[in-house]
Amino acid sequence: MVDLRDGDWLDDNRANWNERVPVHLASGFYDSSPLRAAGSVLDPIVAAEIAELFPDGLDGKRVLHLQCHFGSDSLSLVNLGATVVGLDFSRPAVQEARRMAAELGVADRARFIEANIYDARHILPEPESFDLVFTTWGTIGWLPDVAEWARIVSWFVKPGGRFYFADGHPTAFVFDGDSAADGMPAFAYPYVSDEPDIIDDPGDYADDEAVLENSRTWEWMHPLGEVMAALREAGLRIDMFREHLQVPWRMYPVLVEKGSGMFGWADQQWLPLAYSLVAAHPAPDAAR
Repeated sequence: MVDLRDGDWLDDNRANWNERVPVHLASGFYDSSPLRAAGSVLDPIVAAEIAELFPDGLDGKRVLHLQCHFGSDSLSLVNLGATVVGLDFSRPAVQEARRMAAELGVADRARFIEANIYDARHILPEPESFDLVFTTWGTIGWLPDVAEWARIVSWFVKPGGRFYFADGHPTAFVFDGDSAADGMPAFAYPYVSDEPDIIDDPGDYADDEAVLENSRTWEWMHPLGEVMAALREAGLRIDMFREHLQVPWRMYPVLVEKGSGMFGWADQQWLPLAYSLVAAHPAPDAAR
């Protein structure tokens, strides 16, 4: 049993993400100029689905962004009208998020908290208080217990509120594109495993030249069935599920640019690269 609040897995992953913060801030991958122009850096998948989910906009909506990194997407939601609480376990990331919120003049609508996600209910004791809980791209793979994650998500979603989630597809995560000479993905990780993959990789997706000193990470595979069962068992109703053939980073070397920061297959659509879902807490009268 993994200790969710302490241990090598948490120390190693936090050190890795702490070191990534200055790398990401210096890279073109995280371009903050749209935020400074009161715009959004949400990728096309997320932007379209959030607009679909809230056709009247986010004005007056209260959002909790879990595992928010340094808040670029959090501040995008603020620029779209929401009031946002962002949570991340990296102190440098949270410090940068707070700095950027102050620079943009939106600190009154963007609060950032440094915390392990598994401590969220103790750090932020506001049950059923958010219209939207939001989590996207490269999040649950760093977490050992997706059932507890789902309970935390559910605890914060108010009746009638929604949870929005987008991430790399677990079937795509069984492959490693760096291990083949032609760049095509090759089998590397099991789809079903109770054990973490402990990976020593000094590279970074946002900067091909980066060499990280804190290169050891602990990552877990969470199959689709596990994720959706965890959300349902936590009391949420799954209202939407979609698979996508593009992702907002070059998951494998063989993927090609598709525009707007997205990457996908050049010709044959070999397998889905991402998925998204919406889950809801039914309003009290809808549960009758």
